[in-house]
Amino acid sequence: MNVCLLNDSFPPVIDGVANTVYNYARILEKDGLGNVLVGTPRYPDVDYDTYPFKVVAYRSIDTTKFVNGYRAGSPFLVNDIVEMGGFEPDIIHSHCPFVSTFIARELRTRCEAPIVFTYHTKFDVDIAKSVKAKFLRKEAVRALVSNISACDEVWVVSKGAGENLLSLGYEGEYRVVENGVDFPKGRVGEEEVRKVTLSYDLPENVPVFLFVGRMMKYKGLPLIIEALSMLDGDGVDFRMVFVGSGGDADEIKEMARAAGIYDDAGGKCIFTGPVYDREALRAWNTRADLFLFPSTYDTNGIVVREAAACALASVLIDGSCAAEGITNDRNGFIIDDDAGSMYELLKKLASDMPYMKQVGENAMNEIYISWETSVHAAYDLYNEVIENKKAGVYNTKRHRIGGAMIEFTDDVLYELGEHFKAPIRLIDNMFDDMLDNVGEIRTDIAWGLHRKK
Repeated sequence: MNVCLLNDSFPPVIDGVANTVYNYARILEKDGLGNVLVGTPRYPDVDYDTYPFKVVAYRSIDTTKFVNGYRAGSPFLVNDIVEMGGFEPDIIHSHCPFVSTFIARELRTRCEAPIVFTYHTKFDVDIAKSVKAKFLRKEAVRALVSNISACDEVWVVSKGAGENLLSLGYEGEYRVVENGVDFPKGRVGEEEVRKVTLSYDLPENVPVFLFVGRMMKYKGLPLIIEALSMLDGDGVDFRMVFVGSGGDADEIKEMARAAGIYDDAGGKCIFTGPVYDREALRAWNTRADLFLFPSTYDTNGIVVREAAACALASVLIDGSCAAEGITNDRNGFIIDDDAGSMYELLKKLASDMPYMKQVGENAMNEIYISWETSVHAAYDLYNEVIENKKAGVYNTKRHRIGGAMIEFTDDVLYELGEHFKAPIRLIDNMFDDMLDNVGEIRTDIAWGLHRKK
């Protein structure tokens, strides 16, 4: 089977969806299930030839100043799409509803392969953060739903993700296909844990709480700080370790400083910054006594399963996607979405560390799922999708109408690209310059408002 995986992020960008695509590609190739091509925006000075599968890194625009370090696909991708089409995919799997899915639809007009789309993220939240004008947000969501609806199969990573997709206006069917984790089942040895954590103030018999992920307020980080401040007010000793980076990292540190649980010497909070080494992350999950993940934003919470792989139980918000499959006081802890609820739980558990360990053991044995299990299940579904395509299950008439327009545009751009390669490169550079200028204008406006204030 030839499998084309598409996503708007891939290493060197590190996020949950990039990790998903990498593991799909790695396991499909390693286990002999298929030949893989990954299509993703190109980042400067990155060698994409080091992977055991083919990567087509297509032309991209520098939008990193506006979307937290991400680049976007260029408007002129036709040569790259021709290269992907030459791979002759049997199935196309898009993991992002924007450029990746548009490319998927262009590929389908060329090779007639069915498209699977996986909905990983609550994009309405990201759109609301990035787009201030209400009518533009509405149009962005409408375009997102339209692109998803044009796919043959829609998968979601949790029931909550599916409900979120329906709330945006999607009216089609979907199925839940869970993601796995690349951590092996089991705790890291004491020597490895000691090497990773030796330079940090982590006293024995003092509970260690852990958060791993992007340092963004919508992950529930202010709730953690407030709960820990209350705990500190009761004289309870603890250490809180934040692993990760993100746009709100400095603000979270200032919150912790204002709460009196963090200072220049460290205090009770430790901010490690991003940790990319997977074994080092396993060591942190092994050293911790409890994983705090009060996020109502995440649709899956892979970090919760990574913690479970290391016999580390998680504290989760009732009704959140990350809490799906968790039984309170059995293989995790469920709280209300407020700091007082977390504070009460942490105060109780801080004096019963063996109980935290027992619930962590249950998590490892009951909610852990490996990437091998997840990808093999997806492969079986790929075969089902291909057979459905052959049987005419999907709405191919609608696809042909939309595809004809895409293909016409595709052909025109291809001819332009062949005859006007230099001007197209110039236009790409103009896009980059325009984005840079917009950033400078925004900075100048902000400075002017500051001075006026």
